[in-house]
Amino acid sequence: MPMPLDEAPTFLEVGSGDARRRLAVLHRAGEGPPVVWLGGFRSDMRATKAEALDGWARETGRALVRFDYTGHGESGGDFARSTISTWLEDACAVIAAFAPEGPLLVGSSMGGWIACLAARARAARGEDAPSGLVLIAPALDFTEDLMWARFTPEIRATIEREGVWARPSEYDPVPVPITRALIEDGRRHGMLDRAFDPGCPVHILQGIDDPDVPWSHALRIVERLPKAGTVLTLVADGDHRLSRPQDLARLLAAVTGISAG
Repeated sequence: MPMPLDEAPTFLEVGSGDARRRLAVLHRAGEGPPVVWLGGFRSDMRATKAEALDGWARETGRALVRFDYTGHGESGGDFARSTISTWLEDACAVIAAFAPEGPLLVGSSMGGWIACLAARARAARGEDAPSGLVLIAPALDFTEDLMWARFTPEIRATIEREGVWARPSEYDPVPVPITRALIEDGRRHGMLDRAFDPGCPVHILQGIDDPDVPWSHALRIVERLPKAGTVLTLVADGDHRLSRPQDLARLLAAVTGISAG
């Protein structure tokens, strides 16, 4: 029987000096390669897709790890002072502490980029590849391709001049601070200018009606991945969140399929 999940998170200390912060982690013990949930930009580990994945893990007896990035959800730290490097460090620290061997990385939106970066970092360190990647509307290189490239000259000038622009969000009543540091750091982690082999199967789920990450972006990612082992599922009426019951069923089927090897 799977062990019960304590809804109170464990806290993992990450970073050093002034950059030291506490990450909130929920860990469900279980069998098989541990599944690691990597959430999206401004999302948290108790959102709909993460909860659905936890229900699957509970029912199947699988190990599951989910956490909040710095400045997100129940974790400490300042969102406005964080960058892709910060959140990648968070993910790598959580994986190393809770799922070091053969993790199955499930990333949504920004989490898809973080998952791919984490896989690349494992290869650079000589570690085993993940057992699989399931990516939902993966937003690789989004700071450049889906933010900076879409910003008006006025918005770009504000970011350059003031170092930050408060971006209105349809998902949050509080505007999101988009900093010059975030944009510049994102350029150091670009992945779509070259081929990328994560060393494991990849299944991408992408809505065609996604206003935030266009389905053409998913095609660019597929072009960078090895043909063998890469699957792209396009959902004709799917939005960015892909959180409807039928979307959650597709997510769980993708995770189950990769888990079955």
